[in-house]
Amino acid sequence: MSKKTAFVWNEKCFWHSGGNYAQLAPVGGFVQPMVAGGLPEAPETKRRLKNLMDVTGLSNELDLMSGELATVEDILRVHPQHYIDKFKSLSNIGGGEIGLRTPFGPGSFEIAALSAGLVSKAIEVVLRGEARNAYALSRPPGHHCLPDWPNGFCLLANIAIAIESAREKGLAKKFAVVDWDVHHGNGTEAIFFDRDDVLTISIHQDRCYPYDTGMTGVAGEGDGRGYNMNIPLPPGCGHKAYMQVIKQLVIPKLKRFDADVVIIACGFDASAVDPLARMMCSAETYRLMTRQIMNATDGRMVAAHEGGYSELHVPFCGHAMLEEMCGSNLHAEDPLHNRIASQQPDAYADAFHSEVINRIEQELKDNAVL
Repeated sequence: MSKKTAFVWNEKCFWHSGGNYAQLAPVGGFVQPMVAGGLPEAPETKRRLKNLMDVTGLSNELDLMSGELATVEDILRVHPQHYIDKFKSLSNIGGGEIGLRTPFGPGSFEIAALSAGLVSKAIEVVLRGEARNAYALSRPPGHHCLPDWPNGFCLLANIAIAIESAREKGLAKKFAVVDWDVHHGNGTEAIFFDRDDVLTISIHQDRCYPYDTGMTGVAGEGDGRGYNMNIPLPPGCGHKAYMQVIKQLVIPKLKRFDADVVIIACGFDASAVDPLARMMCSAETYRLMTRQIMNATDGRMVAAHEGGYSELHVPFCGHAMLEEMCGSNLHAEDPLHNRIASQQPDAYADAFHSEVINRIEQELKDNAVL
């Protein structure tokens, strides 16, 4: 097996246009148009991560590669033909909208297929032993996308498409998805809801987005009962709460499931300065979550980039994670570390958050998830 970490990316993913959508507040009335249209899902958060890697030299320590577009056959394992046809036809004539907060521009079908293909490539090189672990800088993201309903910036279900592709090729039988994007991974949950061969875990800010999904009692159905684990955390949770969740809830479940590969739905929007959430994580939080999951799973890990909307902070969160993945001695110091550390919840709030996590654990046990 290669000792290197694979980094799978393509400049074309930065060229996806979402149009004028998902603004922090609707423009009009007393709301002036905002800088850059006020669009959070812009390419710069992802591009600046790659730029930072190039400047620090981390790119030289990774195995940089690209991937092919997911084929229609690949996509059909998750999405119905009528959805593909509608998406592609609108993409070909300049763009449109077919879901909630998911307008897209010209050529976005092919770029979304490329994004899914990058995740497929990352999973494949790890399962074939060509890389120790892998990171896919995929865009547009995918974890909110339902089979026939795009949602929340997500146009194709990247991780689900990649899992089904790997299964079709006989590369693995059991997959675990740990979604630490701050928004509930409702799309991935829905796609595998009745399956016992894909474990889905979502750690998210309670009722952030979507507002009506992600509850602890939603545990899967049929054969999938007990294989969907939701961990909704109250706003304001910081580093200690996330560390407790990983150690107390996530790692035990992963060890019992014993997947062939663990896939991180990797959003950096639990960052303390993200405009679309209210959590208090730092780059060090992502570094240590990565370390714990790698240690618990013998390093069989793939990360697929999802959300994260702070142009300043996302690059440092991603860099810290990649440093950990490849064992680099390089270090890009988080410029917000001291500020975020000083703003962490106090002892009283930490105790409250710990009680919430203990209650979540009991609810998961009551629903036969833990």
